[in-house]
Amino acid sequence: MSPMRLAQRSAAAALLLALGGCVSRDLRILPPDAAAQITRELRAKVDTIVVIYAENRSFDNLFGRFPGARGVGEVLKPDGTPGAAYVAQLDRDGSVLPELPQTWGGVTAHGASPVVSEMQSAGLPNAPFPIETAFTPRSNVRLDVSVVTRDLYHRFFENQMQIGQGGNEGFAAWSDAGGLTMGHYDGGHSALMDLAKRYSVADNFFQGAFGGSFLNHQYLICACAPEYPHADTSPAKPRITELERDAGGRPLPRLALDPASPASALTGPPKFTISSSVAPADYFGDGRFYAINTLQPPYQPSGSPPAADDATRTYADPVLPTTLPPQTGTTIGELMSAKGLQWRWYAGAWNAALADGMRAPGDTRKVIYAPDTPAGAPDFQPHHQPFNYYTGFDPATGAAARAEHLKDYGDLLADAAAGRLPPVVFYKPQGNLNQHPGYASIADGDAHLASLVRKLKASKQWAHMVIVITYDEYGGFWDHVPPPRGDLLGPGTRIPALIISPFARRGFIDHTPYDTGSVLRLITRRFELPLLPGLAARDAALSAHGASPMGDLTGSLQF
Repeated sequence: MSPMRLAQRSAAAALLLALGGCVSRDLRILPPDAAAQITRELRAKVDTIVVIYAENRSFDNLFGRFPGARGVGEVLKPDGTPGAAYVAQLDRDGSVLPELPQTWGGVTAHGASPVVSEMQSAGLPNAPFPIETAFTPRSNVRLDVSVVTRDLYHRFFENQMQIGQGGNEGFAAWSDAGGLTMGHYDGGHSALMDLAKRYSVADNFFQGAFGGSFLNHQYLICACAPEYPHADTSPAKPRITELERDAGGRPLPRLALDPASPASALTGPPKFTISSSVAPADYFGDGRFYAINTLQPPYQPSGSPPAADDATRTYADPVLPTTLPPQTGTTIGELMSAKGLQWRWYAGAWNAALADGMRAPGDTRKVIYAPDTPAGAPDFQPHHQPFNYYTGFDPATGAAARAEHLKDYGDLLADAAAGRLPPVVFYKPQGNLNQHPGYASIADGDAHLASLVRKLKASKQWAHMVIVITYDEYGGFWDHVPPPRGDLLGPGTRIPALIISPFARRGFIDHTPYDTGSVLRLITRRFELPLLPGLAARDAALSAHGASPMGDLTGSLQF
């Protein structure tokens, strides 16, 4: 191993050791009597858990300057230059990049204003940088959180290639957006930052699965990846990803490169043979195909239109390669329903998207993935609606369940105002309010989420409520803290998480290791539910690699 590689591995190991040394209040770590007392208090005092799921930001990208948290100050000197702990970004051949690549296609989203072009993004040092000011010398433009920047790769195997050898050293090399991946915001005046200062922020919270929004929404409800049975004989066959393989023919978590892929990140974004929606059948070890990147729900609203012969127009065309077959696995919703526990998934623009999904094939849609202008409303994202993939919500046989559990944002506001929120609430903002790069601004989502928190705090249910605000995944943005090694699904890159409650520790930074499954752990512990198999598998994998089990967010609460 080269001295440079050894130094980077040592830096990564030090960060992982810091993670493992965090004090956790997880049920399996505390002495039994103390854990039992927390459980009793949780069940006696918390009646409503609200999960708000925003989009595509790493912790460092939004909260890297949060006072006292594990932010970019750990790897940057006060003058903004890299410190000794910074793990430099590597080129595709393993050498250190002399500078960051340009942001391919330009920094700002197509149609956004002001504009920072590709050429104006060149020449940045190999280091994290502030998005607001880094491009100003070449463009004379100062960006703020109201400007929509371009989207970045945030996919399953790309994420693992960016994490690399455990130092997060491959972000610039394996991003289609070049240097923008290393950018972060000041964030000092955001409403979410103010809430984090007043309540609790978790700074060791990782996305549950590698990659993007589709898979992490699935992980949020089942701690699993959805299956695509017999994908090799289905319309999805061209979407089976091609991977590098070891000498024995076993697949590696590295995408096979197209022969035309640029050798250096400085000359262009990478090109892969097939980086698509389905993992090879032998990747997860059970001979089955699993969906890892975006596929569409089998029921409307879906990105796949109805079939021409579907008189009801309530289903997605099943022969399209973009349509995932209906799922039958166990979800947290099924466990709650089996216990007679009320729950709902509220989504921005759900009612409008339902109607939009029933347009005839070929008709222009006005809500689903529309409009395509930055910050255009409502821009509903069907792959952000995980329960709509499951047979229990079939428009015909599951009509009652759909009516009971899948609701619009307007219903959320009405239920909160009337004090009739169910014990478990999931809320997904519509596209223009979810903070996703490429089509949403940070500012619009920040104002929306803060407004919702105010409404929830005004509810008569607030006195016994816990609100968790987190993000589905990293959005392609670099973070300096490497994820602990778990199972083949994840965890992936570190993301923000806020815990807001009358019981939240005030002004508290929670260093406990968490991931997306920690939301499920909290719900499971509070309402005495069976543990989803994927959660047990995650903890077993973490333990096998010498890491702590994931906590259940009670580390941020005090009773």
